[in-house]
Amino acid sequence: MTAAEALRTAVAQLAAAGVPDPARDARLLLAHAMGIAPDRVTLHLPDALSPDASARYADALARRSARHPVSHITGQRLFWGRSFRVTPDVLDPRPETETLIAEALSRPFTRVLDLGTGSGAILLTLLAERPLATGLATDLSPAALTVAQVNAEALALTPRARFTLSDWLASVEGLFDLIVSNPPYIAESEMTALSPEVLHEPRMALTPGGDGLAPYRALASAAPRHLTPGGRLMVEIGPTQGEQVAELFAGGGLQAVQILPDLDGRDRVVSAHRAT
Repeated sequence: MTAAEALRTAVAQLAAAGVPDPARDARLLLAHAMGIAPDRVTLHLPDALSPDASARYADALARRSARHPVSHITGQRLFWGRSFRVTPDVLDPRPETETLIAEALSRPFTRVLDLGTGSGAILLTLLAERPLATGLATDLSPAALTVAQVNAEALALTPRARFTLSDWLASVEGLFDLIVSNPPYIAESEMTALSPEVLHEPRMALTPGGDGLAPYRALASAAPRHLTPGGRLMVEIGPTQGEQVAELFAGGGLQAVQILPDLDGRDRVVSAHRAT
């Protein structure tokens, strides 16, 4: 069977399973199975698939048909132009989180704290963009911290990045001029409406239960004590949570609270700073 024939069959299989954009995913998984870059697939469509590649493709298609995210199958996800290792133990880095990155990079920083780091994509992106900065990342999941450390090594950032097991700021010491977080924020009542792909991600990275605001309450209370004068706190939020999170931050004594939209115009980041 040629790669072209396998691709046609795969598109039909994924479409029958209800996968959104089956043609795109079939091409990505074919590239993964063949061990080539996705933009090289067209050049290799006339090639015969090796038995090993055929087996890898069949396995990948079966998992995608069961609605596992593509990133969990390939083990990689692009974020801010870099490839990050992704496993079922971490949240899949999403394009909308780049709104937080852009805002964080809008002003200088030298010490950054990333709370609930998951894959490490936020911290490691910030450190890669600011070669003089150092950072600490926390997570409550040992498995997630392992993934983040693997990504730090792959990006040659280990000398400037530290990782520690912590329930938010419970095990954190010292001051930082930038604190960032993409916490679990989905309300318990919203979980049943999530796509099958999202439900394959770790529950603790998706929802804190209840109204989804518990992490922001914890950060509003504890984060100001770990900010330098003028230091910034910024978090990703759900698109309906902007006003509530802004009120929590203002109530915690933070100043210049802003709600920032993503590229789709939805509220995505709340930013504030400690008084100078």
